[in-house]
Amino acid sequence: MDNLRWVTVLLVLLYHVIYFYNNTGVFGGIGGFGDGPQYQDVVMYILYPWFMPLLFILAGIGSRYALERQPAGEWFRSRTRKLLVPSTIGLFVFHWMVGWFNTAVAARTGALDGMPALAKYIMMALSGTGPLWFIQVLWLLCIVLLIIRAIDRKDRFHAWCGKAGIVWIILLGVLFWAGEQTLVRNPRPQSADGLWNLYKPLFYMIPFLLGYFVFSHDEVQENVKQAWIPLMACAVISGGILIGTTFGQDNTSPQYLGSPMNCIYGWLMCLAMMGWFMARFNRTGIFAGYMTRSSFGIYIVHYLVIASLGYMMKTHTELPPAAMYLILGVAVFTLSPLIYEIIRRIPLIRWCVLGIKPARRLNAHRADGAEASDGC
Repeated sequence: MDNLRWVTVLLVLLYHVIYFYNNTGVFGGIGGFGDGPQYQDVVMYILYPWFMPLLFILAGIGSRYALERQPAGEWFRSRTRKLLVPSTIGLFVFHWMVGWFNTAVAARTGALDGMPALAKYIMMALSGTGPLWFIQVLWLLCIVLLIIRAIDRKDRFHAWCGKAGIVWIILLGVLFWAGEQTLVRNPRPQSADGLWNLYKPLFYMIPFLLGYFVFSHDEVQENVKQAWIPLMACAVISGGILIGTTFGQDNTSPQYLGSPMNCIYGWLMCLAMMGWFMARFNRTGIFAGYMTRSSFGIYIVHYLVIASLGYMMKTHTELPPAAMYLILGVAVFTLSPLIYEIIRRIPLIRWCVLGIKPARRLNAHRADGAEASDGC
C-alpha cells in the first residue's frame, strides 16, 4: 500500500505536466498548442477517473491502521497539523508563489492595477491552493470519520464490511457512480458551483470511507489481490472504450465524470491497482523507502515547479512543445524532491509548509515518514 501511494503521487506529477498544457477545456493550466487535438492529453483521460479516488481509498486504509495504534484525539491533532496547517498557513508562506503565476495573466491584462499590495498578496495566496484541495478535503473527512466512529462505538459496521467477497467489492462501484451524481451538472457562473465540483467532498467521502471500513481488512485485500488480473483486463477494456468514444471532451466535466463508463473504468482501475500492487510489489528498497517517507512532502511542493517553469517556457520562449513537456517533466521529478528536502530542514518553515512538528533531528525524517503513511 505504501508503494502504491507513492507511485500514485508520481502519477499526479505526470498528470500535472500534461494538464498544464491541455487544450481539451479542462480548467487551469496555461492552454495548449494550437486548436487541433493533442494526443498527449490522453494521459489525462487515462489517469483522472481513478488516481485521486485511489489516494482517498489509501488514506482511509491508513487512517484505520493509525487509529488502531493511537487515541482518536491524538490522531486528529496530528492530522490537523499535517493536513490543515500546510493548506492554510502554508498558502501564505510558500504557495503564494504558485498564486503569483496563477494570477500572472490577469496582471498582464491590467486587471490587478490599483489593487493594494496586501490584497494582491492575499489573492495570490488563496489562488495558490492548487493541488492542496486534496488535503483540505481529507482533513474534513477526518472529522466525518470521527463522527461515524462516535456513533458506531463498538465498531460493528467495520466488522460487517470485512465479510465482503469479490462480487460485492465490484458492486461497490455503484457507490462510486452515486458519488459522481452529487456534482452540479450545470454550474452557475459567479457561484460556488465550480468550487463544489472541484472539491467534490461527497464523492471523495465514499472512497475514503470504503478504504477505512472495507479495504482495511486483510481478507478483502486478499480477495482483490487474487482477482487482480481479470480486474485489470476489464479496467483496460472499459478504459479503451471510454477514451475511444470521448477523446477531445472535457474529461473533468460533471457530465463526463457521471457517465456510467467513466465510473466503471474508474472503479475497476482502483481495484486493479490495489490488487496488482499487493500481488507484485509487496516489497521495499532504498528508493521505495525514501519515497514512502517523502511522497507527501513532494506532493505538497511540486506544483510550484509546474506553474513557474511551465508558465515561463510557454510565454517567454519559442521552444517546441515536445521540448517543453520534456523539460517540465524532468524538472518536476527532480526539483520537487530537492525543494522538499530543503524545506524540511528549515525550522518553523517546515511546520508551516509541510506540517512537520519540531522533533529530535536524528529521528525527524523517520517520524515524517510514519506520519505520511498514517492516513495521508
